Amino acid sequence: MPENDSEAVAEFIRTKGITRCPTACLVPTQGLVASADRVALEEHAVARDRLRQAQAAARRPPFLNLKAAR
Repeated sequence: MPENDSEAVAEFIRTKGITRCPTACLVPTQGLVASADRVALEEHAVARDRLRQAQAAARRPPFLNLKAAR
């Protein structure tokens, strides 16, 4: 089977009933991620990190500031 014969790879997958094929995964894709999507992903990551930090802070016991007895 030639290396660049994607139809042969697809036929092999169909006939053998394989759902995950490393050979098929190696084929380069033409997909591009829009800049708006990249920005939205970055904003989501920042918001998720802030939420994680807030939840961690809420779990921490409060620091008691006790005055020394005289």
